[in-house]
Formats: sequence, C-alpha cells, structure tokens
Amino acid sequence: MESVGRLFVAVPLTDEVRGALAAHVMEATDDRPLPGKPVAPPNWHVTLRFLGPTDGVAYDRFLAALADAELGGPFSVTFGGLGAFPRPARATVLWLAIEHGADRLERLAALSEEAAQRAGFPPEDRPFHPHLTLSRIRPHQDLRPLIEQVAVFQARLPVDRLVAYRSHLGRGGATYEELENFPLGE
Repeated sequence: MESVGRLFVAVPLTDEVRGALAAHVMEATDDRPLPGKPVAPPNWHVTLRFLGPTDGVAYDRFLAALADAELGGPFSVTFGGLGAFPRPARATVLWLAIEHGADRLERLAALSEEAAQRAGFPPEDRPFHPHLTLSRIRPHQDLRPLIEQVAVFQARLPVDRLVAYRSHLGRGGATYEELENFPLGE
C-alpha cells in the first residue's frame, strides 16, 4: 500500500494572528527563545486529530468521512494564557490556551475523530484539549515562572475551515503541506 505520509487535520491560523502571536511571544520573553524546541510560527495551528503515517486508501476514506460530516458554520476563538503538558512543573509541551470557542473546537475534534475511526484508524488514546503548541521540551522543565510572566494573548481567530496536512520531517524541523480544505458552513 502506498504511503501518503504523516497526516493530521487542524485549524490554520491567519497570517494576522500568526504575526501578532509571534510579536506577543517575543515581547513577553524579552526576545529570548522559548525553552526546548520551539515550533516555528509558520507551523502554528490547532491540531484536531493526528493520523500519523497513512496509506492512500485510509486517507481517501478519512477525506470522504470528513466531507460527509456536519461541521457547522464559521466561528471565532479567542486565546488565553500559556499552559504546559503534562503540568507546568514538569513540562514537555508549552502551549497557548484556547478560551472562547473551545467547545466548537471540541466538536470539530470529535467529528475528526469519528471520521478517523470510520476510515480505520485506531481511537485516539488521549482526550482532546484545545491548544496551540508553541514548544516541545525534552527533558522536562519547570515552566511555572514563564507561564506566570506571560500575559494572555488578546486576539480573535476566525475559524472558517479545517485543513488536512502532510508533515515533512527534516533536519530543520517539520514543514507542513496543505492537502485538502474543508470549509465550514457548506
């Protein structure tokens, strides 16, 4: 079976929100890099479902199932403060919280999960937590001081589509290729 690659479905950021968030992070950290391995701003998105390595048949089934889903109409989300998985004192992921609109993202994630299972992917083993990953940290670090010092990011992100992405891994980090768009409200 021919592989399509490492795939996921996500909500993209607008260029305006991406630029404002990059400026917010730089200002909040006094132009110091984030701890760990920061995600490059062009790669920022809100992942709804990671599919992983995928063959063409499973990919086509997933696309068909997601295209059949009642995704609802466009909406907006607002952001909150920083947080960390599994917890700030032993962080391995630094993220930006989603505040208003998180319930709508949870619904889209559930529909993406349903489409993935219909396509034959195993169920996701972790509950969905709407967030935007900013950095991956190995080994874990105590990020409580950073999380406490960074103010809430005041921006509104319009959500009008979902995107199926292919992840290309390389020496300079991952790059993401848009494969399919799923407009909301159609």
